[in-house]
Amino acid sequence: MDLNAIKIFVSVAHTGSLSGASEKLQIPLPTVSRHIRELESQLKVQLLERSSRGSKLTDAGTRLYEHASRGIEMLDEAKRAVVSDQAHLKGRLRLSLPPGFEPWWELLSDFKTAFPDVFLQIYTTERRVDHLEDGIDVALRIGAVVNESMIARRMLVYRHVLVASPEFIARNGRPAIPAHLSRFPCGLWSPGANARNCWTLGVDAVTPNWAIVTNDYGHLRSCALAGEIITELPPFMAAKAIREGKLISLMPGHPMPEQQVNLVYPSHRYPSAIVRVYLDFCQSRIDWFAETCAFP
Repeated sequence: MDLNAIKIFVSVAHTGSLSGASEKLQIPLPTVSRHIRELESQLKVQLLERSSRGSKLTDAGTRLYEHASRGIEMLDEAKRAVVSDQAHLKGRLRLSLPPGFEPWWELLSDFKTAFPDVFLQIYTTERRVDHLEDGIDVALRIGAVVNESMIARRMLVYRHVLVASPEFIARNGRPAIPAHLSRFPCGLWSPGANARNCWTLGVDAVTPNWAIVTNDYGHLRSCALAGEIITELPPFMAAKAIREGKLISLMPGHPMPEQQVNLVYPSHRYPSAIVRVYLDFCQSRIDWFAETCAFP
């Protein structure tokens, strides 16, 4: 049965007339009449006895009304509960983050403080997730988003920074131009064994002397702090060490490529209130995020 027709029928029973239901539901009288006729045709039974004084339920109409009115009330109660939950931001938010994206941990902690009734479920991965299969509401991703079925809200753009420790430079010297990197042990971040093996520094693409290749920026930072390698790091992973003098930024005149930070969610799915508030909360923290990436 058509749920809309059932709602109209229940309204007719409540008001006692087709015109009363038309006025209450704010729909044309012919539409009300058509839905009632179609419902009676589908059930093959007369539901209303019409007269100049209004509409009266038949025995069959009375039985349908008793059951349908309870169902409509339950649906309305469920709708109110959902709207209330959305208004008070109560529910689950399923997120995907890349590994080692440390500033977002603090942001999520602040979000949880602001909205304590939102349960965060976080899935950390480098791969691009299937939002439907993996059950993800919003993914934070680095790089351009080309999937037409997804909406990408750009948060900011930053560049990785090339770093080494003062001890490394004192022991090995300091590269002056990108071509000099072939003389120094370097550490590369790579998502897989067959991925890129070069750095782009300004207009130069160079293949340094790789001492270590890993998909963990935390590992590269540890090796750089230990004075073992030159490596690239996201600015938020290098800023504190640079400010404290534990790492030194190398060749700032040869910048690495820009990296986009996007929050990604399905275009075919209407974002819930929780998702919308999360997106806006993240947007409001962009200045704070930029500060975590700043260094002298």
